[in-house]
Amino acid sequence: MKVLDADFAKGFIHLCESGFKRGWHERNGGNLSYRIKPDEVERISEELNEKGPFLPIGTKVQELAGEYFMVTGSGKYFGNVPLEPENNIAIIQIDQSGENCQIKWGLCNGGVPTSELPSHLMNHNVKKRVTDGSYRVIYHCHATNIIALTFVLPLKDEIFTRELWEAATECPVVFPSGVGVVKWMIPGGREIALETSKRMEEYDVVIWAHHGLFCSGEDFDQAFGLADTVEKAAEILVKTLSMVSQKRQTIQPEGFRQLARAFQVDLPEKFLYEK
Repeated sequence: MKVLDADFAKGFIHLCESGFKRGWHERNGGNLSYRIKPDEVERISEELNEKGPFLPIGTKVQELAGEYFMVTGSGKYFGNVPLEPENNIAIIQIDQSGENCQIKWGLCNGGVPTSELPSHLMNHNVKKRVTDGSYRVIYHCHATNIIALTFVLPLKDEIFTRELWEAATECPVVFPSGVGVVKWMIPGGREIALETSKRMEEYDVVIWAHHGLFCSGEDFDQAFGLADTVEKAAEILVKTLSMVSQKRQTIQPEGFRQLARAFQVDLPEKFLYEK
């Protein structure tokens, strides 16, 4: 099977197109990665290059040794992925040391995987462990309203979670574990990757202050739907804060507890404080 005929490749490209149409990927902003299943690798094996260059990852992910990933390329535009996928995305394999990767397919006109590869792989490492391997997608986008909120809300997990939960009733059901927040840091390096991966131990969503969102999920629909829900809640909150200095009414802690019982989700009490 050709890579571009595989369902996972079609899903990867579709997410890139959807995120671009949302306006979350200006220029070469944002990145996406997918941990490919062994049977999917087997089906496309004839198209994989055994002589591709090895590149340093910038961190060590020994637990991912031998794994294959589809990733966006550094400096590549999400809007161009559907038009020229082989030039804008790649399949890489992690070497046995967990410190390097080899390009197996894609980036046919040259280039390297996303500059955020350390963050992606360290997050994959965490999510593979804490979900028994079920999570396979890490998605980073520059969601406009979330970025705006990082200039006005305290950069605390509890406050961001509670404000987003209050913005739309579905939010505590869609992301019941809450959201993590990382203060502004230089992107692309091991330090921000480490801070993000620490929060991925607990959350499926991590906000980068003044930068965007990192979302994780079992598949493309789940990861993109999570980003979409968080960003819509942020948009509602931005509009609310632009109209009034203080909300007249909102969902109260007991209301969240009732939601938790109705939808059979566990909402941590640390987010249900009395304001």
